[in-house]
Parts: sequence; structure tokens; C-alpha cells
Amino acid sequence: MTGPEPELCNLLSERILGALAGRDAGLLAIGICGAQGSGKTTLVDALAAALEAEGVRAATLSLDDLYLTRAERQELARDVHPLLATRGVPGTHDVALGMATLDALARGEAVPLPRFDKAADDRAPRSEWPLAPAGTQVLLLEGWCVGALPQPAAALAEPVNGLEAEEDPDGVWRAYANAALAGPYQALFARIDLLILLAAPNWEVVEIWREQQEAELREIGGARVMNPAEVRRFIQHYERLTRSILTEMQQRADVLVLLDADRQPSAKPSAPGPVHSRTQSFRRAS
Repeated sequence: MTGPEPELCNLLSERILGALAGRDAGLLAIGICGAQGSGKTTLVDALAAALEAEGVRAATLSLDDLYLTRAERQELARDVHPLLATRGVPGTHDVALGMATLDALARGEAVPLPRFDKAADDRAPRSEWPLAPAGTQVLLLEGWCVGALPQPAAALAEPVNGLEAEEDPDGVWRAYANAALAGPYQALFARIDLLILLAAPNWEVVEIWREQQEAELREIGGARVMNPAEVRRFIQHYERLTRSILTEMQQRADVLVLLDADRQPSAKPSAPGPVHSRTQSFRRAS
């Protein structure tokens, strides 16, 4: 599987360096939003390396690394809704941990960066968290719903897929996730100085990307690998909010990257409509 091309990394690193140069001091928080399989991790690793090559102290953090512990999610599953045992949607992250991490970075401290062990489905021991250097200048915060906005209550009424129809017929799970997104997540996302959206062409290709990820793990015998049927069910946890992001965030992201089905910047926009005046849209030259 490949991620976005080097040309995109060069463009984004230049944009970040420009934003950094325009600041007196303090932490510059870059939010990178993209659906599952869109190449966020590959891009963030390349951006961090490019920034460090320019002498910039950079740290990386995934929203996935802020997941609640397995025990905490099991408690939510008992008390609120069984679907909350599965990590992913808003309400299954420790937002306070994320805020505390950003606060410490903003104070210029050397900060342990949370990490989540997906193989164990639990937070990694603190002793295994990498240390961001004192005086970190740029934080690259990536995640599938970084910067997302909650949906209007009316939009929650009808299920968007079989998972919601069969396992959340009363809408309790999706209402809980939406309320969480409207609350503490907005405080976390408000700390983002520059929001980058890697926009998939449609939801259907996201399903394909996610299955490709899992197929690669099956080939190498990875732990806790899902079969195609399990992938189809799992990805439905993310469908509602992913569709919403692909519709609404394109109008307000600071940098819009329209991806094609091969995860490369597209020469054509993936959706109609005007782009916010402060948005920089990246499209590969045709």
C-alpha cells in the first residue's frame, strides 16, 4: 500500500514552515484529518522527517493513541451502549489526556507522548511512550475525525448502515458519540492552528482502503487480523462521521487535499461547491 506522493509532503512542509515563521514562539499544532487507509501515518512520518531536516523540533500524536483503556470502554459498554466497547467513535478517547499533553508541549516541556497498543486493544504502558523534546515547535496531530464537527440532531434520526439499524435502532450510541464530539472534542480541536484534510473521493473507496490494510496484515500473519466480513462490520462504526466530514470539512479546512482512489492528489475536485477563501487546495498537475 502506498501513501500520498512526495510532492504533497514537500508542499505541506513548506506550508507548515511558513506558518511557523509567522509566529513569535509557542507550539504550532497541525491537525491532519483523513479517513481510514488514506495514508495519514505515512504522510505524518514523512512530514516529521522533513521538518526535522530543517532543524524544527517536531512531535507526532495520533488520535488513536488517546483511546480510552479497554477497561474504560468495557464500562461504557455496560453503562451506555455495547457498541462503545469498540474503539473509534468520539466518546472512546481520553480527551483530557490529549489536552494535558498539548498543554505540556505548549509550556515547552519534554512530554511523554501517549501510545495505544492496538494488538492488545489497550493503552501501552507509560514506560513505552516516546518523549517529545523540550521546546517542541510543531505537533502533528492526525486522526480520522480530527477537526470534525457534530451533526445536527435531526441527522441522527435515520441509520446510515446495517450496523446502526440492527445494533443501534434507538440511536443511543450515535447520539452519545455526537454529544461527545460536540463537547470536549471541540476544545481539543480548537487548539489546532492549521487543519489539513485528506479527502477521499467517496465512502466506498474508504471501505476498499480499509480492507486492503487488513489484507496486508493477513499476508504477514498479524495479530488480531479481521476477515473481510469483520472488516465490513467494523468500518460501519466510522461511516456516519466519515461521510459528514467528506461533505462539510472541505469548506473550511486550511489545506484541502483531494485524493483519488490510489490515495494520490487528484487533478479533479472530489466534490462540488466553493472552497473557503483561506483554504489552499492541492491538486496534482495533469
